[in-house]
Amino acid sequence: MTIAEIGTVKLGKLPVRTDARTLALSRYVDRAQLPPAPPTFDLTAHIADWPMYLNDRIGDCTIAAAGHMIEAWTAAATGTPDEVTNEDVQTAFDRVKIVDPATGEEGAVELDVLRDWRSHGVGGHRIAAFARVSLVDHELVRAAAWLFEGLYLGLELPLTAQGPGIWDWTGSLTGPARPGSWGGHAVDVVRYDADALTVVTWGRLQQMTWAFWDRYVDEAYCIISQDFLEGGKAPNGFDVEALRTDLALVTA
Repeated sequence: MTIAEIGTVKLGKLPVRTDARTLALSRYVDRAQLPPAPPTFDLTAHIADWPMYLNDRIGDCTIAAAGHMIEAWTAAATGTPDEVTNEDVQTAFDRVKIVDPATGEEGAVELDVLRDWRSHGVGGHRIAAFARVSLVDHELVRAAAWLFEGLYLGLELPLTAQGPGIWDWTGSLTGPARPGSWGGHAVDVVRYDADALTVVTWGRLQQMTWAFWDRYVDEAYCIISQDFLEGGKAPNGFDVEALRTDLALVTA
């Protein structure tokens, strides 16, 4: 990101809210029955562009990330991405946003967004369930991203992320490298390989290293959505009934 671009984007993810009722993927998954995740994964093939979804004007990254997930799911399932509208994004954000009375800045808690997405939907797209993914288990992270067609992430971005190129750990966690020194942000995973993950943010693709993940990602969720089951097959090649059997391992 260039210096000129920094002033044209917003963040908007508020601090993690913990709720004991939130399902944890590691508690329900049976690795002996789940197939191994492939070494690489990519949802971007059928998508030419990613909307900004107002995140250059308001702190709605938590809803913009949901819109990008819907686009990725529908593109992978049908070859044609379904883009929700800015109005859809604004409507969903208005239901969950929290306004800081001191600054007037708007943002949202990811857990609130997920619950509202399940209850009301975003642009007519509702999710069925979600589960928290362990941040320290890279193998499970890859498996969850592949099996559920992406991950919904929260990060505490450092000021160093304002620089151009890949998001990487600088070797320090102080000063401009301190987690959250820029602010909280929500993105979604659309690609990974052995060296890095790729997320969607501010209408573009952004790479981050696994070292950056380990130090700045503070929440991650896999989501069960009908959008990636269209046409009787999941994009990863699973038969729907076989996939539903696997999904039963991670939902209560």
